[in-house]
Amino acid sequence: MSEPKKVKVTIPRLRRKMETAEPITMVTCYDYSTAHLVERVGLDMILVGDSLGMTLLGYESTLRVTMEDMIRHGAAVRRGAPASFVVVDMPYMSYQSSNEKAVESAGRLMAESAADAVKLEGGREMADRIRAIAGAGIPVMAHLGLTPQSASSLGGFRLQGKTARAALRIVEDAALVEEAGAFSILVELVPDRVCEMVTARASVPVIGLGSGPRAHGQLLIFHDLFGLYPDFTPRMAKRYADVAGVMREGLRAYAKDVREGRFPADEHTFTMEDAQVEELRRLMADPGAPARPLS
Repeated sequence: MSEPKKVKVTIPRLRRKMETAEPITMVTCYDYSTAHLVERVGLDMILVGDSLGMTLLGYESTLRVTMEDMIRHGAAVRRGAPASFVVVDMPYMSYQSSNEKAVESAGRLMAESAADAVKLEGGREMADRIRAIAGAGIPVMAHLGLTPQSASSLGGFRLQGKTARAALRIVEDAALVEEAGAFSILVELVPDRVCEMVTARASVPVIGLGSGPRAHGQLLIFHDLFGLYPDFTPRMAKRYADVAGVMREGLRAYAKDVREGRFPADEHTFTMEDAQVEELRRLMADPGAPARPLS
């Protein structure tokens, strides 16, 4: 029996969850298969993050990720999760230079990936870009706190808003991006009480990533959930299963079976009738001979 069709997650549904204090669930993933799993479980939102540059492509940062990368992976996630609310990251330098560039890039990303929204990094300095994109009718999520595209200027991948003045800037930025038209705000790697202040003042859904429990919803990266990214395990991530360990054991068992002649076995093999084998051997010995009808 096929599963019942899931109800499409929309911005009004997300706002209702916020208003009724029902936590919003969000995960970052990058391909059809994992997106299909996420949708079957019933999570609300999927972020196709430019973190794929590190988790999938092996780059040291997100800066080398291209628009083509984001479109390809965004479209794959959309196919795997048609009912989820899919947000796709705008890659580095696809929006920073001008409002016109930002609107053009966001429009292309939406059209070619079939996403529900785009996400860009930055607060007050990106308010004009957010206003322009939202003004073009494109839903845009703002991203505050640790913004990986600017990690070098922030001193690396570290907690943001640790001092009162730095925290005030984040709280002010949240108000500014909301006023500019952001439908939601992602707050990454800030102290829990700073995120709480942002959430208390916001009239749009606030999603936390490593920012404590008091946001309207939470985001984790699929690879962090299951231990699939070997280079780094952030403190803010909770591993819910050691899938990487299971995969390693499976690969070891597969290699052992091949080396010891146990795979493939008869049940994994397709055979051929003896008469056809004999005819093949005859034709191989005399390729010009006419084929004989076999009963």
